Amino acid sequence: MTYFPNFDKVVFEGNKTKNQFAFRHYNPEEEILGKPMKEHLRFALAYWHTITQDGGDPFGDGTYIRTWDGETPMETAKNRVDAFFELLVKLQVEYFCFHDVDIAPQGDSLEEFFQNLDEVTDYIKEKMDETGVKLLWNTANMFTHPRYMNGAASSNNADVFAYAAAQVKKGLDLSKKLGGQNYVFWGGREGYESLLNTDIAFEQDNMARFYKMAIAYSEKIEHKIPFLIEPKPKEPSTHQYDYDAATTMAFLFKYDLQDHFKLNLEGNHATLAGHTFEHELHVARTFNALGSMDANHAETMLGWDTDEFPYNIYDTTFAMYEVLENDGIAPGGINFDSKLRRTSIDMDDLALGHIAGMDVFARGLKSAAKLKEDRFFDDLKAKRYASYQTGVGKEILDNATDFEALTEYALQHDEIQLESSHLEYVKSLINDYLV
Repeated sequence: MTYFPNFDKVVFEGNKTKNQFAFRHYNPEEEILGKPMKEHLRFALAYWHTITQDGGDPFGDGTYIRTWDGETPMETAKNRVDAFFELLVKLQVEYFCFHDVDIAPQGDSLEEFFQNLDEVTDYIKEKMDETGVKLLWNTANMFTHPRYMNGAASSNNADVFAYAAAQVKKGLDLSKKLGGQNYVFWGGREGYESLLNTDIAFEQDNMARFYKMAIAYSEKIEHKIPFLIEPKPKEPSTHQYDYDAATTMAFLFKYDLQDHFKLNLEGNHATLAGHTFEHELHVARTFNALGSMDANHAETMLGWDTDEFPYNIYDTTFAMYEVLENDGIAPGGINFDSKLRRTSIDMDDLALGHIAGMDVFARGLKSAAKLKEDRFFDDLKAKRYASYQTGVGKEILDNATDFEALTEYALQHDEIQLESSHLEYVKSLINDYLV
């Protein structure tokens, strides 16, 4: 069965095309700074938003029209695999991501859930072998089921901790089976509802124990891949322990986990934390911890995680500049953790949404490459910090001075001349680079 009969393989046709099922800016083989665009971007589709979303929200039922429902949950699961891989191939997307509960019904027991996962991933592996599509990362959903109402690794209930461990163990087994390139932890409820009954130190100690068990198991099965933590500040927890990039890095360094973990960062989560996306990417990069990213746009006027397909070239330009400065994002990628609007109900909208997102990231990449080639930011920063290249500034950087010497210097140079940043003019120049 063909689930998307209205279009064939989506190809680059340029920005003059009137074909809605064509790329206007994303040209996979076009070389940017010495390598093909597709290698810079490493696009992935998110199984959950692409396949399992129904258009429902807290205020209304689902609206989407979908054609993969079967007579049994397992038949539906396998139909979804067919539809998903058809879309991947037609969009020329080479990677995908999933939660365990996305791909297989949970059944009536953990044992049945694992059996269903085995059966569906057998089928997924057939599709991967047939198409060449690869698994960017997978993860365990440890936030939806009522058992996780108080968290998973941070739960007050040891039985919940054990159940979560079983899910992650299975997730790592599946990652090895499917050749996964990363494994993600999103602590959807790893946080607290109220400090009145919460021992933060106890819960974070348990989270660290959990992560160390995951590291040990990955080494035991000889599947050592990057572990990624995806920060998010709130929603659903009042305060989540992986609030933002800096908070998460502090946790990793406290528990000596920094050599095993990097960050999977999302634009919408950044804005919920009061940051820009490029801020979070930059913070991760300064710790050598930029692992992967989830791409979406945040409607900040609403104040929650709207997960829109990205369309802001300014944001994607700065995001891709951080990726270029990081010398790429592999073995991570750019996963479209993006969902259609409630009013975009047709099957074809799944293709149109991803085409739009891929085009805007292609434009961001090209803009970022121009900024890098022109040393736009390098020259700005070199001029701003020029006082540290000679004289007393160089002595400071060389650790060749102390408070006494600096005090003597300051007494003789207390009429300090500051220079304007001309920031308004600088910001106006950025627009000249937007492709």
